[in-house]
Amino acid sequence: MPKLKKQLMAVSGILLAACLAVPLAIADMRGIDVSGWQSPTVTCTADYDFAVVKATQGTGFTNGYMTSQTRCVQQRGKSLGFYHYAGGGNATAEADYFVNTVRPYVGKAVLVLDWEGYQNAAWGNSNWVRVFVNRVHDRTGVWPLVYTSAAYLYQIPADVRSRCGLWVAQYASNAATGYQSRPWNYGKYGEAMRQYTSNGWINGYNGPLDLNYFRGTREQWNKYANPSGNASAPSPAPQPSTPSVDYEALATAVIRGDYGNGDARRAALGVNYDRVMRIVNQRLGGSTTSAPAPAMKTVSVVVRSGDTMSGIATRTGLWPLSAWRVPSGNVNLIYPGNVVTYRGASSSTGSAATTVRVHVVKSGETLSGIFGASGWQRVAQLNGLANPNLIYPGQLLRY
Repeated sequence: MPKLKKQLMAVSGILLAACLAVPLAIADMRGIDVSGWQSPTVTCTADYDFAVVKATQGTGFTNGYMTSQTRCVQQRGKSLGFYHYAGGGNATAEADYFVNTVRPYVGKAVLVLDWEGYQNAAWGNSNWVRVFVNRVHDRTGVWPLVYTSAAYLYQIPADVRSRCGLWVAQYASNAATGYQSRPWNYGKYGEAMRQYTSNGWINGYNGPLDLNYFRGTREQWNKYANPSGNASAPSPAPQPSTPSVDYEALATAVIRGDYGNGDARRAALGVNYDRVMRIVNQRLGGSTTSAPAPAMKTVSVVVRSGDTMSGIATRTGLWPLSAWRVPSGNVNLIYPGNVVTYRGASSSTGSAATTVRVHVVKSGETLSGIFGASGWQRVAQLNGLANPNLIYPGQLLRY
């Protein structure tokens, strides 16, 4: 009996040692996605296993911090990805613009299509998604992941879902959080990746970030980046007989503030300047004349991920941009977490003084909780909320 006991103890010791030596099969990776709204050094200091960097939008915008953000990911030996934000122009042209921009990293980084409704002229057109991912695959041999909200997964065609991994965004709330061990509804959609907050706070960066999990190991990540295992340069795009420039997308970017003002804007747009500015002036009414000034007021807004000052002005109805004060002193340079302040008229779009009532969303609040069962729908419509269940701390709601 004692001999048998010793044998059992020896076997138990071997099994324990094996368990300690072999990592768990489930080794999901923690990560962030960043854009020009974060600092150029965010990926140098933040704590993550992978980072997905915004590369392009439409056919006229490239993240100015892409190179510096990417360099830090590579220098730290972390896993890398790039995403293209759909502008809804010509899908083939946008795919080519994306591939040409990230060309040096193809085979080394996961590629992603970011499919959202904001500033996307093709929103709701599932075939646009199909054309884009097929074009990226034709050029690179890589099937890109497709990012979208759980509420809009129906817009992703079945054939795309069978080839491309899904990156699903769904938040239980947008209260401040760090990395979570298992976010709400984790894995419910068979997704490859899950984004569960845009108000994430992690070591190494003083500001809110999008937090994500990749449901797999680094080796599986690399398979998405380089399915064949052979790093090869993407095929060159066929040269069109006439220039393929999405002037409408460029105009949207100008109004958003991406191209600065004056000589800086003219230099950035180059030969496209005159045509783009005609579109900009048409959209803005071709005039900068102001209506009689309403009563003065002061409003502060907390900048959230993806915000621009023109977007904040549109959301709040508080114009002109020159009446806003930002920490950097440059209305084209704001970051999530900044507090920007309007000191001017209540609105520059009306012909007479009006009273604008605004509620600043607090952590944990819901639309129905603020405005009641009979009022939340009107407020959602007034503020153009595509998803009434998704509001953010610091957001201004007109009512």
